[in-house]
Amino acid sequence: MLKGLSITPPVIGRISIGRVVEKNGKRLPEKDDQFTLTTQVQQRGEWMLHPLNESLRKVTSGKLRAIPVRFLFNDPNLNLRAEYSLFDRDTGRPVCVGNGETCRRAGEAGIEALPCPSPDGCAFGQAGNCKPYGRLNVTIGAEDELGSFVFRTTSFNSIRTLAARLHYFSAVSGNLLACLPLELKLRGKSTTQSYRSAIYYVDLGMSGGATLEETITQARELDARRKAAGFDQSALDAAARTGFANGAFEESPEDGAAVAEEFYPEGEPDGSSGKAQTAQGQTGNDRPTLRDKLDRKTALLGGAAA
Repeated sequence: MLKGLSITPPVIGRISIGRVVEKNGKRLPEKDDQFTLTTQVQQRGEWMLHPLNESLRKVTSGKLRAIPVRFLFNDPNLNLRAEYSLFDRDTGRPVCVGNGETCRRAGEAGIEALPCPSPDGCAFGQAGNCKPYGRLNVTIGAEDELGSFVFRTTSFNSIRTLAARLHYFSAVSGNLLACLPLELKLRGKSTTQSYRSAIYYVDLGMSGGATLEETITQARELDARRKAAGFDQSALDAAARTGFANGAFEESPEDGAAVAEEFYPEGEPDGSSGKAQTAQGQTGNDRPTLRDKLDRKTALLGGAAA
């Protein structure tokens, strides 16, 4: 196994609740009120729809707001990885990733292990627009039982809700999370930050209107069949855990373009409130990189502290 390369679950598609659209010459993320399943291939700047996207919509006869899923692993933390993350907006590569206690930061001397006070208490994170970033892997359908669809999100609501549900379902089922027939659900809420307009986040529930007891019974039956066939779930979890730990960062260079486009929309300056703006006096190739800005900001903060 190549050291320094994080081995992640094979991905055969993407799950999103929005898309990137072009407005006034800039590519910006636009939220939606339904799920969309896509492949990993783009054509003319748009992700190609996955065949399951259409087949699932036929079942719902409308907007896709629930997706039947299963999970690859019994360990909730393997299915959903959530960290505070700061990416280089020009390359999409991770610069700093932390959990609120410790972080791994890429510098000139390599990867450093440092304290992580969370974005609100970190000058480095505030300068670079550090955000919570979660990746959820699920299986959909039976075409590829070890292939997954990935849902990437920077939503506190989605990350917090999914983390709670995964741990709760794991607990009540006796650690049979990988055998539970569940579904991703889209929920809406209004907050003061959204100016009382609806925002959407992802939740997890029982599939097909089944009760919790029925869902657990189905999970036990599937677990028994898998064990009889020689399926070793514990070994699969252990292999995934080893693979994730093999690299300092989960995102690969190939993911960089998508991360840069969705995590840092064009025209959003580092450390901004999220509104699309254009930095004055910085156009085209003259725009400094995120690393340049962070270095200058860190130097200024260090000088002020002195």
